[in-house]
Amino acid sequence: MGALRGSLSQLMGQRARLVGARAAACAGLSPRRLHTGNLVARGAVCTPQTAPSEREMATEAVEGARSTGAPPRAPSVSRLILDRSRYHRQPPRDLLDRLREACGGAEGATDSTSDRHTHGKGQSYHAAMDPDFVAYPRCTDDVVSIMRLCAETRTPVVPFGAGTSVEGHVGAMYGGVAVDLTRMTRILEVHAEDMDCRVEAGVRREALNAHLRDTGLHFPVDPGADATVGGMASTRASGTNAVSKGTMRDAVVGLTAVLADGGVVRTGSRARKSSAGYDLTRLLVGSEGTLGVITEVALRLHPLPAAVVAAACPFDTLAGACEAASDAMQCGARIARVEILDAASIRCVNAYSKTAHEPAPTLFFEFEGATQEEVDAHAQLVGEVVSAHGARGFRWAATPDDRRQLWHARHTAYWAVLASHPGLSGFPTDVCVPVSKLAQSVAAAHQELQRLGLSAPMVGHAGDGNYHMILMVDPEDGQMMEKAHAFIAGMVDKAIELGGTCTGEHGLGFGKLRYLEKELGRAQLDMMHSIKRALDPHDILNPGKVGSDPTYFLTT
Repeated sequence: MGALRGSLSQLMGQRARLVGARAAACAGLSPRRLHTGNLVARGAVCTPQTAPSEREMATEAVEGARSTGAPPRAPSVSRLILDRSRYHRQPPRDLLDRLREACGGAEGATDSTSDRHTHGKGQSYHAAMDPDFVAYPRCTDDVVSIMRLCAETRTPVVPFGAGTSVEGHVGAMYGGVAVDLTRMTRILEVHAEDMDCRVEAGVRREALNAHLRDTGLHFPVDPGADATVGGMASTRASGTNAVSKGTMRDAVVGLTAVLADGGVVRTGSRARKSSAGYDLTRLLVGSEGTLGVITEVALRLHPLPAAVVAAACPFDTLAGACEAASDAMQCGARIARVEILDAASIRCVNAYSKTAHEPAPTLFFEFEGATQEEVDAHAQLVGEVVSAHGARGFRWAATPDDRRQLWHARHTAYWAVLASHPGLSGFPTDVCVPVSKLAQSVAAAHQELQRLGLSAPMVGHAGDGNYHMILMVDPEDGQMMEKAHAFIAGMVDKAIELGGTCTGEHGLGFGKLRYLEKELGRAQLDMMHSIKRALDPHDILNPGKVGSDPTYFLTT
């Protein structure tokens, strides 16, 4: 196996020049016509009629190992997956009719060009990778029928929610069926006395909170976008409240998922804790649709606080704001949220949201408690802590309307940045580091931006060390895109060096997959591949993403 892996690495290196425009765009390279023999790729994935089969590639790899005596060497997973994205598994012609029958009729599935394109991209800078069909299940039983059909025909399946992911999660690298869960919008149970609920995967977070309004409870995970609960679970999303209420890893107490063969698994219980066996809930949360299609989610809810106050606090320097956030998290105050925006982001926000924040690095705080006196005491304590780091004082947002305006400005920061850079596209990326290392990581990122001559306003969740750089680029400018990818690689390297991760909340999708081995090491990657093979032996669940092992699937 080691020799096979080594030869596969050599083979894939030789075949890298064959990658078509779709895969090239995902790697940040400029599209171009590529020729090798009869293989021509331009803006489309090669079909089995024009590309060598996987079996042929595997055979060539084995023969290469025999002839060259290639030393055992693990291949680059990202390069192998990139090369394999040329292959499109053409589904059977009658599959569309069978999908429609499974989902209730003609409106249950489509092959329209517009629907397919909508479901091939999300809010990603990556090139669209369209599915062949889009199916719209109404319930878990419909998803079971879809998965059985796709297992029978070995057709890839890509779950789809609101389409708000940014790292290429929903790109159909091999074609297949996008399973759009947005018609599954029932709120199945609310147990106010136990502060939990159960919902279908297509429920939007804002709709859930509107439903909960009269219970005195809320679902606090707040990634900014009005994402579906199923999508948030699949990517292990978080957001502005993560510093006090946790992420989707903490919020999901159980779920229902349909597996690759159409089997159904229901994980967890309504008990607040359990030590019974493997934690399959957390295995599936964050699996990005590669281990099963999540159809229902049981969620932990939180009481609405009795007293809340928010404030914006500008700083003399960005480093001072980062250090202040770190110290504030250690002072014992009850901080519900602490967000950071650099001066460039503040200027964009002011122009877009008609606010008047001082154009300086700024922390947005929110404090909550049982009484106004308690909240005021927490805010005063934090004010004393941050004053040592060049804080210029709090600008209070005490009324509900003021708070909504402040957080609206924060949540629309991405759109504000786009609006301030006409003619360019947003290329968002995130990393997460220990909070004490935030200032060091951010400083290194800004120095690299200056060196490369790139623009990337910054926003982030300062309380947990997670920040986002919104690179503004021209996708048609190959040199600029190469710089952008070089910047991200350096940003990730620095984060890992500081004990952090390549992604705090965006997930891997396609865009961050190339960094996974560097962060986790080969042993963890091999374990992930083993889990994937056990649950999805034919690699039909979001293939080419996390867990897919090309060295295995090329030979099976």
